[in-house]
Amino acid sequence: MLNVLIRAGCFIAIIAAGYLLRKFNFFKEEDFTVLTKIVLKITLPAAFISNFSGKTLDVTMLTLTLIGLGAGILYMVLGYVLNIGKSKEEKAFGILNLPGYNIGNFTIPFVQSFLGPAGVIIASIFDAGNAFVCLGGAYGVASSIKGTGKFSFKRVLKALSKSVAFLTCITMMILGFLKITLPSPIIQLAEIIGGSNAFLAMLMLGVGFRLTGEKSQIGTVVKILSVRYGIALALAILFYFLPWDEVTRTTLMVLAFAPIGSAVPAFTKEMDGDAGLSAAINSISIICSIIFIVLILLIML
Repeated sequence: MLNVLIRAGCFIAIIAAGYLLRKFNFFKEEDFTVLTKIVLKITLPAAFISNFSGKTLDVTMLTLTLIGLGAGILYMVLGYVLNIGKSKEEKAFGILNLPGYNIGNFTIPFVQSFLGPAGVIIASIFDAGNAFVCLGGAYGVASSIKGTGKFSFKRVLKALSKSVAFLTCITMMILGFLKITLPSPIIQLAEIIGGSNAFLAMLMLGVGFRLTGEKSQIGTVVKILSVRYGIALALAILFYFLPWDEVTRTTLMVLAFAPIGSAVPAFTKEMDGDAGLSAAINSISIICSIIFIVLILLIML
């Protein structure tokens, strides 16, 4: 228990350091973009390579991808249902801002630190389904509802094709299913680079932390996050009783409480929605997720 609290405290300290360093102008606005590129295009892909290497995968593990996709669709449906009778703008906002998990930037560093390579593999396979929702699926449906665009599989696939982390994950999954191992020098290099992923991801979250939006919108924030974490609790209980090993069940329970996808505010802005409110929901979800994930780890480890 003490080890979990110390490690979690270190993560929180790094996030706080990133936030304070930005406040004191050590980091500037544009530095967040640089850190994001480093994490998503360098350290996270390297972490995938080092954690997948030497691991053989079973095709049945693709069930995790379907769970990731299914959870995203569930939240999208709820985002619409909760706003029945309201304006199409509110329906679109709910569909876009309720679903999606921030796995690469947030959850994998936790899983990497507490549950090791096995946990990273499980989270990565889950993220293959989640990414379809996060990187364009929810945006396409929300745009269709609002009338500013229409759903396009082509758009989603284009977004996925540009994601270095997603492509690396898929490549390593294929190699795992085919039982192909990368050369040792590549793995060793990936281990060195991937070892810095947790630190840089947490620092990036701190630098990018934002609390904006109007006080009058507190009700919307509370409603969305209450539904989000209420469903997360139900999913975590369901995952706990699945007939799988402890690492798989624990990882899925942690994933259930992952914060809302980091790309959501950008998609909200692109849809001409309330980006300030979206950023506030996104940032508060990070705080909530830290609390719930630490509790899950204390219970399960």
